[in-house]
Amino acid sequence: MTERKVRVRFAPSPTGPLHIGGVRTALYNYLFARQHGGDLVFRIEDTDSHRFVPGAEEYILESFKWLGITFDEGVSFGGNHGPYRQSERREIYKKYVNQLLSNGKAYIAFDTPEELEAKRQEIQNFQYDARTRMQMRNSLSLPKEEVDRLLDDGKQYVVRFLIEPGLEIHVNDLIRGEVVVKSDILDDKVLYKSADELPTYHLANIVDDHLMEISHVIRGEEWLPSAPLHVLLYRAFGWEDTMPQFAHLPLLLKPEGKGKLSKRDGDRLGFPVFPLEWHDPKSGEISSGYRESGYFPEAVVNFLALLGWNPGTEQELFSLEELVQAFDISRCSKAGAKFDYQKGQWFNHEYILRKSDEEIADLFAPIVANNGVDESMERVLQVVHMMKDRVSFVKELWPLCSFFFIPPTEYDEKTRKKRWKEFSAQQMTELAEVLQGIDDFSIEGQEHIVFKWVEDMGYKLGDVMNAFRLCLVGEGKGPGMFDISAFLGKEETLRRLHKAIEILG
Repeated sequence: MTERKVRVRFAPSPTGPLHIGGVRTALYNYLFARQHGGDLVFRIEDTDSHRFVPGAEEYILESFKWLGITFDEGVSFGGNHGPYRQSERREIYKKYVNQLLSNGKAYIAFDTPEELEAKRQEIQNFQYDARTRMQMRNSLSLPKEEVDRLLDDGKQYVVRFLIEPGLEIHVNDLIRGEVVVKSDILDDKVLYKSADELPTYHLANIVDDHLMEISHVIRGEEWLPSAPLHVLLYRAFGWEDTMPQFAHLPLLLKPEGKGKLSKRDGDRLGFPVFPLEWHDPKSGEISSGYRESGYFPEAVVNFLALLGWNPGTEQELFSLEELVQAFDISRCSKAGAKFDYQKGQWFNHEYILRKSDEEIADLFAPIVANNGVDESMERVLQVVHMMKDRVSFVKELWPLCSFFFIPPTEYDEKTRKKRWKEFSAQQMTELAEVLQGIDDFSIEGQEHIVFKWVEDMGYKLGDVMNAFRLCLVGEGKGPGMFDISAFLGKEETLRRLHKAIEILG
């Protein structure tokens, strides 16, 4: 028997923004496909027409473009197994619904929502299955003439899958091993609704995976309960030989407390749960995104890859290519992964350090300009070189570095009380005279002369440097003092010193 080509799929529903858990599922599918020289298919599951949200599909595609996760075929990519939108495959599904009906593997049910609700009230934990189906209005319990009459009258109906009781269903999962489920706990799931002439998730998925030759279904843990049903559907169609291998990924859990990660957690703790900013077309609400929050796509990919998968080594920083080489689906955890958003920030910091000063300066220069400062790229680059190791996001550079470009207009009260002594004005006046006499205003040129002056005068170096910093910066932050004064140049350094002496007294 020839080995099947690896073909995996990511199949989101266009019901809103893509959750970060969905991004991780797509990433694992991508890594698995690339590692095995296989294909990644992008499919849109839009059979639930009531939940369709305009712009969601475009948003999902834009997210993957930003993240660098590429697809081989599917919606907007083309391919030989289309159409890839489920709403465009109605006629295909109808054929398979009819096949199940004619083979006695499914039946038509006419129960109204009111009748189903009444039955739920009557029977505790009601389930539409072998024990109850003959009490309901369906093609198994009604005479054929009545079924035909109801269909002729255009009565709305659903098609339910006929599940035989007493079966043991074995699901072989690449992460969880063998899962055995008894068919008695499954209900006769709805596979098709006449109201919109569309199948439900269960039927559409099986038919699409079969026709698109999907070899592995890698999806979230929340779909694990539906796996036994999907195994039975494959059998009902006689497709056991082409049944894909399943892998159910662990959930992403809240950073604190129990339960799965939600948007509310992000809102409360101040981190995004969507890849890009999302503007809700109905409510007008804007939700933050990783891109707009200043994360690098490589950092997001690296962070997500290690949530629920362990490379088995101490390595934490991986390029996408390195992840493809290292990824092993059997090393995915069964237990849920706590969403450590602070680790996500750490990854972004590490990627800032990995990037060249030029790359960061290109991103920082527009921020400098937006703050009304007309500065050369060379000067912006100098500041980035001194300060980029102190931030996790490029946007954090401005509040940290603005003093390089704009002189302080006020002096931090706390620093002033601590660092400005009764003799500081005198020392700063003397320091200004020393600096005035220095021709080589480089770091080295200043350092040697100023340190000798401090020593000769018997001053404490800490007292002098802390007061000097307050004068030039306005508070107690920044790199080495001579890095700052060399960058500002003699004229600006002296100007700031004199102004501070005048104001601080």
